[in-house]
Amino acid sequence: MLIYRYVSIYTSFIMDTKNINLIELESMEKAAECLRNLAHPHRLRMVEMLLQGRYTVGELAEACGIPSHMASEHLIRMRDRGLLSSVRESRKVYYEIAEPGLASIMNCVTQRFGGDCDSTTPSEGE
Repeated sequence: MLIYRYVSIYTSFIMDTKNINLIELESMEKAAECLRNLAHPHRLRMVEMLLQGRYTVGELAEACGIPSHMASEHLIRMRDRGLLSSVRESRKVYYEIAEPGLASIMNCVTQRFGGDCDSTTPSEGE
C-alpha cells in the first residue's frame, strides 16, 4: 500500500509538470547571454549608475576605479548587445540605458546584495 502511495504521488507530480507554462528554451538561452554580458562588477556598477541618468565614459570609469579605455570596452560590449545606447555631444559620448528590463535585474541585485545585507552569508533557510 505504501509503494502505491509513492507511485501515486510521483505520477501526480509528473502530470503537474506537464501542465506548467515554461519559457521556450531558446528564450532562456537569450536570457543567459544577457546575464553573461552583465556578469562583471564594473558592468553592474555602470548599469546601476546609468539607471539614474546618462554618464560619460570618464565619469563611469572614475566611479569604477578603472581607466577610461577599460570602461569603454565594457560599455561597447553592452551597447553592441542592445543593453545601452550612446549619444555623441561634441567631444563627449554619453551612455544611457536602452533595455528597460535592466531596471528589474538591478532591482534583484540590489535586494539580494545591496544596502545593509551581508552578501557573504546566505540567510537562514536558503
